[in-house]
Parts: sequence; C-alpha cells; structure tokens
Amino acid sequence: THLEEEIVTQAEQYRALSADQLEAELQQLMSDHEQYMDYDCLNLYAGTNMMNPCAVQALAHSIGSRPSLGYPGDKYEMGMQYAEQLEIMAAELLKEVFNCAYAEIRVGSGSLSNLYAFMACTKPGDTIMAFSDAAAGHVTHHKAGAAGLYGLDIHEVPFDAAQMTIDVPALREKAHQLQPKLIIVAGSMCLFPYPVAAVREIADEVGAYVMYDAAHMSGLIAGGEFQQPLAEGAHLMTGSTYKSFGGPPSGMILTNEADLAQRLDAIAYPGLTANFDLGKTAALAIATLDMREYGAAYAKMCIANAQALAQALADSGLPVFAVAGKGFTHSQHVAIAAERFGGGTAACRVLEKANILASGIGLPLPTIEGDFNAIRLGTQEITRWGMRPEHMGEVAALIGRVLLDGDEPTAVQQEVIAFRKEFTDLHYIRH
Repeated sequence: THLEEEIVTQAEQYRALSADQLEAELQQLMSDHEQYMDYDCLNLYAGTNMMNPCAVQALAHSIGSRPSLGYPGDKYEMGMQYAEQLEIMAAELLKEVFNCAYAEIRVGSGSLSNLYAFMACTKPGDTIMAFSDAAAGHVTHHKAGAAGLYGLDIHEVPFDAAQMTIDVPALREKAHQLQPKLIIVAGSMCLFPYPVAAVREIADEVGAYVMYDAAHMSGLIAGGEFQQPLAEGAHLMTGSTYKSFGGPPSGMILTNEADLAQRLDAIAYPGLTANFDLGKTAALAIATLDMREYGAAYAKMCIANAQALAQALADSGLPVFAVAGKGFTHSQHVAIAAERFGGGTAACRVLEKANILASGIGLPLPTIEGDFNAIRLGTQEITRWGMRPEHMGEVAALIGRVLLDGDEPTAVQQEVIAFRKEFTDLHYIRH
C-alpha cells in the first residue's frame, strides 16, 4: 500500500544515517513532537492528557530501568525494598481515590487491563456481552481485539440508541438466552452514565460478572462527578491511567472482590506481566496525588467545558449529537455527526491541518462506508491547560471555520497557535 511504501522509504533513509545523525534526529523528533502536541495544538483528542511535570520526571528516573518481579515483600530480585514501598503507595492511593479494596497496577495498558479481566472472569469459549461499535464499544471487547484473541464468544449488549443507554429489558431477555459469563459496560465514549445496578441484577440472575471499562472515565469517576461503577455493582473496573486521569500511559484494574483480586495477582505474576515499569508506577502515584487533591474540581470543569463546547458548536450550526431529555453530554466527551463531512476520520484529517486534534467514533447513526460516522471530542486536556466555559466559544469558532466555513486550514492553524499561547500553565496539579 501507499502507507507501507512511505514507511519503507523512511526506514531506508534512517538505515543510511550514522549513529550520531540518528541520535540528533531522534532528539529533534522528540522536541518537535513536544512543541507541536503540547503547545501549538488545540488537543481535543479524547484519549490523551498532559501530565504533571513531576510525573514526567519520574518516567525518566533510573528506577524505571530496574526490573521488578513478584509481590511486595516476596520479590524474585534482591534489594527491592524501596521499589516495594513505591508499589504499595501507588496502589493504596488508587484504592483511596476510587474507594475500593484492591488495585492492580502492574498492567501495561488499558487494553491489557481488559485482557486480564477476561482471563480472571472467563475461559476461552465462554460467552460475553459487550457494546457494539455503534454504541462506542472498544475494540478489545470485540473479535479483532483481546476478547476475540482470547477465544471468547462475543455478543452485543442491546442498546437504546434514542437514549444512548443499555436497553435493560432486552438485555435481561438476551442474557437469559445466552447465559454469558461476563457483561461489559461502557467503552470508547461515555456521554452519560449507564445503569450498572440494573446490569448487576441481571448478571446475578445468570451467574455473570459485570466489568465496567473506565478507560475514558477514570478521572471523572475518581473526582466523584460521574457514576461510581463499583459502588453500583460492577465486580471489577478496568481503566487507563492517562486520558481523563492524567497519569502515564498504562492500565489499572480495581475491584472489591477478594477472589478476583487473587486471580488478577496471579495473572500479573507469574502470568503475563513479570517485570513492569517502576517509573510509570512513580508517575502514577504523583498523578493520583493530584487527583486526590484536585479531582473533584477538575472533573467538574471537564464536564462544564464539554457542555459549553457542545452548545457553542451546536449554535454555530454543527450537528452535535444530543439525547432528548439529557442534552449533549454529562462527561468530558462531545460527539458530532460526521456524515456531511465525509466521515469522522476524514473530518479529523482536515482539522489536523489546522492543528485541531480529534478522532472518529461510532454512534447509533447511519453508517459511513470506510469511516466512522461521528467525530469525538474530549475536554480533559484543554481543561488542564486552564480553559474554562467562557473560552469554548472561541474553540467552537475555530472548529466551525474549518468544517463549516471552508476556511483554509493552514490559515486557521496560525490562529490556533496564537490562541494556545494564552494557556501556558497546567492546572489541577500539586506542583
């Protein structure tokens, strides 16, 4: 393909460079990426965030170069007494902000967290139920992802498209028919809370576990401004430690169930994780301290910004997705129907030329062949940069100029860069 040809060409160019040239190039690439992504872009991609600079420093600490196998106090390596205390601290902080009994932090990503959960709750060949692509279900819940690779029989959770929620009566009927071992709630976009308690009731009737995928919602859940899945009945909650949580790119699994915690521990070691990045563990602890102190205020502002942005986008004429009686959103997410723009990814590629970053997403709308049918926006990063609802009109105007007015994206790009210069300090962090 054309992309493969470009990659091969680039690889050949790198093979021709000396070690010094390659090192200079990689340093320049990192510097350019930082300037572009952190300071020159309006980053509305829902799957990212800015970290506390102290957490960034932790990622570069030498502790991250040291292996760590096993449970604190029973490590395979000697001399791990300081690292063990760090592990205990990070897990305890997560247990505090999520109000749960057990936290597994040795997971390399949110996707791997889901695989760990599948392994703890099911065996290959078992039936599970998960959100479809149209309901913003995540690929790890589907055949192409971890669930399929693990050999699970995957069926869709019935979805009420009009209300963007689970169709509880239909779920009860289907669950009794299929007898699943696991029912997954949530996915790649959560505009509104889901009826976790009702799902747990159905799960108990058929002998299933309930897993809540909090990949995108972990920060708002920790901040107490979104639903509390474990308290509402989920047996376990998987999640990402970045996105709305603002930590390093990694994963976590939280539960109040001792038997699940024991299984997850065995999957982590000696099962799949063995060594893990202690630098990430330290960065996660720093991010969790931020969340403990500022999580509530941060989560409230993420939601307020999303609601203000959605309204401003709608006022400008963009087809913002809304639910009757609920409005546009009660999270950091905003969705825009993308049919008139040729698809979600197609629209985002045009926005990218203006330094506005977003992504496509699936919604219960007419499909678009070869593309997502909606655009997904997230306010978690612009909130951390100090933007507030009064700034969302300008954000919406910049988006509208590209998607509605047909302005040259490169011209809008300069205005985006100038707008971003107004926001240079990170908020909701301790240092």
